[in-house]
Amino acid sequence: MNPELPAFDFQPEPYTGLGKEEVLRLRQQHVSPGVFHYYKEPLMIVQGRGQYLFDEKGRRYLDAFGGIVTVSVGHCHPKVVAALNAQNEKLQHTTTIYLNPAIAEYASALSAKLPGDLSVCYFTNSGSEANDLAMLMARLTTGNWDMIALRNCYHGGSQSTMGLTSHHTWKFNVPHSFGVHHAVAPDLYRGRWTGEDSGPLYAGEIIDVIAYATPGKVAGFIAESVQGVGGAVVFPEGYLRSAYQIVRAAGGVCIADEVQTGFGRTGSHYWGFETQGVVPDIVTMAKGIGNGFPLAAVVTTPAIAKTLAERIHFNTYGGNPMASVQGKAVLEVIEEEGLQANAAQRGAQLLAGFAKLQEKYSVIGQVRGLGLMLGVELVKDRETKEPAKEACLQVFERCRTLGVLLGKGGLHGNVLRIKPPMCITSEDADFLLAVLDEALASA
Repeated sequence: MNPELPAFDFQPEPYTGLGKEEVLRLRQQHVSPGVFHYYKEPLMIVQGRGQYLFDEKGRRYLDAFGGIVTVSVGHCHPKVVAALNAQNEKLQHTTTIYLNPAIAEYASALSAKLPGDLSVCYFTNSGSEANDLAMLMARLTTGNWDMIALRNCYHGGSQSTMGLTSHHTWKFNVPHSFGVHHAVAPDLYRGRWTGEDSGPLYAGEIIDVIAYATPGKVAGFIAESVQGVGGAVVFPEGYLRSAYQIVRAAGGVCIADEVQTGFGRTGSHYWGFETQGVVPDIVTMAKGIGNGFPLAAVVTTPAIAKTLAERIHFNTYGGNPMASVQGKAVLEVIEEEGLQANAAQRGAQLLAGFAKLQEKYSVIGQVRGLGLMLGVELVKDRETKEPAKEACLQVFERCRTLGVLLGKGGLHGNVLRIKPPMCITSEDADFLLAVLDEALASA
């Protein structure tokens, strides 16, 4: 008997819109072919509530990927919906050339969540925009050009952030990466060093990059606090602390990409960089910041923020009243419902369950992650660590048929990415583990 979803006291509305075949036809005809879909048989989602999604036939799924790590407090959270609806009826849009309380209140609430002198916010619409702006700030404030990122990283798909990104699968064959250099990623599973104390050794690789690829001075260093698209790669202790010291000694600023790791998702801390005991100069955030609303932000120090006042710099929708009230409501729900603590508890539960599955199935090479940002890497052989891409795809598809929606990533597409809304329950976690057990057995 297949695992059963936990009981859920909610009935989705009957769907009366276009059929799935017609939606697919229109999409193929009028939407860019670069927009891909998951699954051999495309899945159509028409409603969501909490940690669950519903297809056009009313079937319920556990969303274990959170809209690509974007739904933080749950689909259609009542408080978030109410805040957005109220603002929608009052004022939908005005730009920052006028005063409005929404952006001021939200910027104050958001900056209060950050340590040190990180107190000035600039709002954008996406993580790519935020990282693009952070790179501009780094270059302006230091007067230097060269940026350092890490191999296996993902920072966006715009022309400039594609240069930061270090996956050939996300890079078009056009000129990019001007002034960007990639240091070795501190990967304890596939990297040169595998010891938990190897953080400073990996950071030392940055010294070589600066010495051999730059004039000896850099504008900045950017790193995800846990690599997301790269497969939930967690850095060894002390890595960012050593890396930040090296970069600052070369005149650069340090940028923490919290697009996926922020807002309590790592469980132990509100921000991923805090797990490494550092305070960056610039923080970028998106995805979970708005629980699905197109909202992103760059938060930095007053000194660095002043660089943008040298010229006119403007984002039409940045700080939009609707985005601001939704972002503020998300902050409040995370606190009121203890979602950071829940992320820690459910993450520990899932990691323990994954470890048991690893003992049972040799295809699992490593389980890793922090809080509810988890990865299960599948390999053909544990000694050679050859990626098991096909097995990963089989497990991925089977989980869908059993009622769990996962993500997949890693350079070779062999890592199951588990990053659900932070409101999932203990029963949900047990169900996810049972489904994964069944899927691994059938693969």
